[in-house]
Amino acid sequence: MTDEPLRATVSQRGVVFAPTDEVLIVRRATDGGWELPGGRVDRGERAVAGVRREITEETTLEPEVVTPVDTLVWHNDDGNGRFGVYYYCQVNERDVSLSGEHDEYDWTAVREARRRLSEPQAAAVTAASERRRSESK
Repeated sequence: MTDEPLRATVSQRGVVFAPTDEVLIVRRATDGGWELPGGRVDRGERAVAGVRREITEETTLEPEVVTPVDTLVWHNDDGNGRFGVYYYCQVNERDVSLSGEHDEYDWTAVREARRRLSEPQAAAVTAASERRRSESK
């Protein structure tokens, strides 16, 4: 048991697969880093609705949110608690229109997505890819 419970902001990201098995990654306009689309849950919002809303706001895609595949708890550089949930998602289209948060996107192979993302996001891509493969058998 911990003496002090984690107080955290909840963020959610989607590992979004196109029918071609490519994964969508987006580049942050602020620092040029690559990430999975997603963001924070609003107060009172259902989790799946929140991740779907965030992905749509950032990309105009309307994903099917299949299942959560990974979670992570950490403190950011400012010492604020974060709780992240990653979802396996799929779309039937590849036409993306970015919000102002991002300045570039790429539909890329799983291996390349893992190379360009942070370790936690790369682990989520691996988990989603494994889930996708198991469903296609």
